[in-house]
Amino acid sequence: QVQLVESGGGLVQPGGSLRLSCAASGMIFSIYAMGWYRQGPGSQRELDAAITSGGSTKYPDSVKGRFTISRDNAKNTVYLQMNSLKSEDTAVYYCNQVPFRASYWGQGTQVTVSS
Repeated sequence: QVQLVESGGGLVQPGGSLRLSCAASGMIFSIYAMGWYRQGPGSQRELDAAITSGGSTKYPDSVKGRFTISRDNAKNTVYLQMNSLKSEDTAVYYCNQVPFRASYWGQGTQVTVSS
């Protein structure tokens, strides 16, 4: 069965950086587009960054230039480098395929941006 395990979240001050990791198992990782999704308090889950199997990336305007998604197919891992963090980036971050598979959601990793 597919497992996605996110890590790397934490408490960071505004302007700081974090690097999230997502380790995948139970799937042929290299052939799928992957994404990082966020769910803020009282909000729906939304896609923050996507990377195709070939390495092309896409971001919404809200994080463009601040977030960078990457993948290591040898390690079955997708990363999210988050720089210049803002309080509004506070959320639980999840990884999943793009488009997502509902049964694949992991526990997520909490990112809190606060002074």
